[in-house]
Amino acid sequence: MFNVVIIMALGIVVGYFLRNKSKTKSFIEKLTTVVIFALLFVLGVAIGNDKNIMNSLQTLGLQALIISLGAIAGSVLLAWWAYIAIFKKRK
Repeated sequence: MFNVVIIMALGIVVGYFLRNKSKTKSFIEKLTTVVIFALLFVLGVAIGNDKNIMNSLQTLGLQALIISLGAIAGSVLLAWWAYIAIFKKRK
């Protein structure tokens, strides 16, 4: 866990010094997207190889659907409240 914190801190320091370089920033944004897709792919492979997850996919899928719908509903309600509380008063 300590290694993760050190790597994150080093990334922040390097990012701070490279923040004004537009070519580097563009490259890092593209690299970040590729790395995220690779991580998602590897996560999918790991899930596909796990027999426990694959055997209980129906139950887990239903729970994931319920949690996702709840998160979406909460986000929409909070955004609606923020719009009314913050932006509606300005008009």
